[in-house]
Amino acid sequence: MEMDKLVSLCKRRGFLFQSSEIYGGLNGFWDYGPLGVELKRNVKDAWWNEMVRGHDELLVHAGAPSTYEMTGLDCTIIMHPQVWKCSGHYDLFHDFMVDCRESKKRYRHDQVRGRWVSYNGQRIFVGTQAEIGHEEEDTQHRALKFFNLRAKDAERLAWEGDFISLTKVSNFAEVLAPDAKTLGTLTEPREFNLMFKTYVGALSGEEGAAFLRPETAQGIFVNFKNVLDSSRVAIPFGIAQIGKSFRNEITPRNFTFRSREFEQMEIEFFCHPSQSRQWYQYWRDRRYKWYLDLGLAGERLRLRDHDQDELSHYSCGTADIEYAFPFLPSGEFGELEGIAHRGDFDLRSHMEGKLAKDAAGNLAVELGEDGKPRHRGSGKDLSYFDDQARERYVPHVIEPSAGADRATLAFLCESYHEDKVPDENGNPRERVFLKLHPRLAPIKAAVFPLVKKDGMPEVAQKIYRDLKQHFNAFYDEKGAVGRRYARQDEVGTPYCITVDGETMQNGSVTIRDRDSLKQWRVRGDEAVTEISKLLRGTT
Repeated sequence: MEMDKLVSLCKRRGFLFQSSEIYGGLNGFWDYGPLGVELKRNVKDAWWNEMVRGHDELLVHAGAPSTYEMTGLDCTIIMHPQVWKCSGHYDLFHDFMVDCRESKKRYRHDQVRGRWVSYNGQRIFVGTQAEIGHEEEDTQHRALKFFNLRAKDAERLAWEGDFISLTKVSNFAEVLAPDAKTLGTLTEPREFNLMFKTYVGALSGEEGAAFLRPETAQGIFVNFKNVLDSSRVAIPFGIAQIGKSFRNEITPRNFTFRSREFEQMEIEFFCHPSQSRQWYQYWRDRRYKWYLDLGLAGERLRLRDHDQDELSHYSCGTADIEYAFPFLPSGEFGELEGIAHRGDFDLRSHMEGKLAKDAAGNLAVELGEDGKPRHRGSGKDLSYFDDQARERYVPHVIEPSAGADRATLAFLCESYHEDKVPDENGNPRERVFLKLHPRLAPIKAAVFPLVKKDGMPEVAQKIYRDLKQHFNAFYDEKGAVGRRYARQDEVGTPYCITVDGETMQNGSVTIRDRDSLKQWRVRGDEAVTEISKLLRGTT
């Protein structure tokens, strides 16, 4: 599937728009349109219903080590600055960037790709930021220009190997930056903190400095004791949160995959240290199954365990659920969700102060040059006391952290299909349709009168109003019925109901299935029951 086609459909049908588009847009920010907001809401609802409201239903076949409880939170976007110092974000939450002295543009070090090419004894690395599929064209054009050659001389260029990341290039003097005309214009990589800084209250100096949260997890950790004391939950239990996070990405790209404002769906699951590995395995497998059940399957979805050198210094294990997005190079995957075994790092950090590994390899409070904690914790007791076992301990945490925007984008990519169907005259025509799981489809059913007369609109409107009481439906009486079917196919509506001449004679209506194109008739007053049954059958 070509990504350009999906992006065009999303704009044309009201799924996604560039933020502030009438002013030229703002890079890294996206607005969800009328259908996009329904789709994303359905993704979040499907997550919340399974992880929070319906978690007990899956205990047996999902293989949970024991029963457990789930609850939710909705924390503020701006928190006390000390939260981010103790969590490590203040010091460690960064990417490496490079600047181009010629173009004055800035790039994330690992997102510049390129190829080596030689001509007339000179060998250079041609960097590019072009989208996948356009990289070869871009690098060839720029190499020809650099060597002062014409298009007809392209075969005189000697290309070496495949595209690689700039991180694998050691000598920047041989690099032609993506927007430069001369070599050696890139600076050495340097750290760039990704948190958005802001100011709270009337103070405009550092006294009032704060940050937009880069993740939702810390709000759960600092409220651990509040939830424990107010909700009467007992370990093992989880706290779920869906909310906005912000990261000042150096070069946001690939549609909504890497944005500066995005929404997360996270769980912090608290358990006894002796059971934490079992719970990690449980959440790792269960979260993967969730994507499979909703339609992400085959070779484009994978579950990948991190190698030892990829793990955070506090992590006992991490696995990523990844999807082969069409904008990525062949064979590469993008992260949808991470499931991390975080040990007791977070709760201990907020109790004692920022943690780091000591000389013996154990986590300990990081000290400054004065011998005092570099970033002090809250001093609050965030341990847990088990009344029955008469045991006090700091719980271990398993964190399944998913991106609502990335999941939505993956479902859109997976659902995009093209085929040929006969038109009204029996001639083949191209059909574009989104094969969205009915639970995720923005519109569950559409209702059409065959013509705008003979009482058909009135009957169709009554069925539409009945459907609207149960789920999102759509009414359309404009254009030929084939075109109306096509419009609903493009937005992923699984079922269409048509009121026609036979309806006026015996009260039956036609139901059409989006994927199979199968049509059958039911009584008009049974349409709601029929559609409800079909939707339940896909859950």
